[in-house]
Amino acid sequence: MGVLEKISEIEKEIARTQKNKATEYHLGLLKAKLAKYRQQLLEPTGKAGAKGEGFDVMKSGDARVALIGFPSVGKSTLLNTLTSTHSESANYEFTTLTCIPGVIEYNGANIQLLDLPGIIEGAAKGKGRGRQVIAVARTADLVIMMIDATKKDVQKELLTAELESVGIRLNRNRPNIYYKPKKGGGISFNSTVPLTKTSEKMIQLILHEYKIFNAEIVFRSDCTAEEFIDVVVGSRVYMPCLYVYNKIDQISIEEVDRLARLPDSVVVSCNMKLNLDYLLETVWRCLALVRVYTKKRGEPPDFEGGLILRRGCTVEHVCHAIHRTLVANFNYAYVWGRSVKFCPQRVGLQHLMCHDDVIQVFKK
Repeated sequence: MGVLEKISEIEKEIARTQKNKATEYHLGLLKAKLAKYRQQLLEPTGKAGAKGEGFDVMKSGDARVALIGFPSVGKSTLLNTLTSTHSESANYEFTTLTCIPGVIEYNGANIQLLDLPGIIEGAAKGKGRGRQVIAVARTADLVIMMIDATKKDVQKELLTAELESVGIRLNRNRPNIYYKPKKGGGISFNSTVPLTKTSEKMIQLILHEYKIFNAEIVFRSDCTAEEFIDVVVGSRVYMPCLYVYNKIDQISIEEVDRLARLPDSVVVSCNMKLNLDYLLETVWRCLALVRVYTKKRGEPPDFEGGLILRRGCTVEHVCHAIHRTLVANFNYAYVWGRSVKFCPQRVGLQHLMCHDDVIQVFKK
C-alpha cells in the first residue's frame, strides 16, 4: 500500500470515528500517523529518481508575496496591474503554467510578487503540479489567496484545507510549547496552565508513535494535540495570509459589504481597477515593513534612499543594514521621529525604530 492509500485510509477512519472521551486517544494516534505520512509525501525518503522541472525563482527585493488561487480567479491580471511584468491572462483555465515574478514598488520598498499556476483540489497530493506551487508558497513572507467573489467561501475553505495538509498554517501563532529531545531520562512533562484540549497520556502516545522515548516538554498555553504534533514535526510554516476577493463588479453591493467585513479580507476588481490602492496598503501592513532614513553630519536626511526593515527593528539592525562592521565601532546615534520623545534624541543599540524615522550614527 502506497503513502497516498495510507493517507486516504486514515482520513476515512477519522471521518467515521465518533468524537468523544472514549475515542480521543485513538483519534490522537490517527492524527499523528496522518501527519507522519503527509511528511513522507512532502519529503520522500526513498531512492531519488530523475529530478523534475521546478519553477522557483530567486528571492529578491525586501519581501516576497505569493499569489495562490484556483484557475481563472484573476492572479495574472493582478500581477499585470500592480507590476510592470506581463503574465498571460485569458478566459480559459491554466493560462499560467509556470511561476512568473514581478516587482511592486511601494513606499520605497521592492516587493516581489509571484504569480503561481492555479491549483486544484488534491494539490497537496501532487495533482496539477500542486506540490511545486505549494513548495514555492512556503518560501514567501505573505500569501495572497485570490478568491472568485462569485463562488462564495467555497474556494477559501478548499485552499485553506490544501495548505493545512502540507504544513502551512495561515494567520496562526506558533504553539507556545517547549520541546527538546534528549538522549535519556524518559519523558519529562510539565504545564504552566491547565490543559483542557489534551493530556499527558495523549502526549506520550504521540511521542511513542514517532518513536521518541526521551524528551522534555513544557506546555505554556492550552494547546491541542494537533499543535503538539506540529511542534514535534518541526517543519510547519506559520505565515500571514490576505484573502483577496476578486470580481466584485459581478455581485451585489450587500455581498461586497459582507465580504469586506470578513477578517483579513480585501475586496477588489482587477479588470475595473477597484480598491487596488487599499490592497497595497494592507499588503504593506501585513508584511510589517518599516522604512528608516539615514542622515550624515551637517547634511539633510537622505529621503531618496531609505532602508527597508522589519517591524520591531532596533538601531543595531539599522547598523547591520548600513554596514556589517558598524556595530563594532558604534558609539551612539541621534534619532528623529515617532520612536523618540524629543527630536533629536540620543539613543543606544537597543532603541526600537518606527516607520519613517531618521537616524544619524556616530562611531567611536
